[in-house]
Amino acid sequence: KENRELRRANTILRQASAYFAQAELDRRP
Repeated sequence: KENRELRRANTILRQASAYFAQAELDRRP
């Protein structure tokens, strides 16, 4: 049914988590 929307939300979540993980690594001294 709403498989496309679920996949899109999953992609956005994955990109967001990857972005925040990278930001965490960059913030380290």
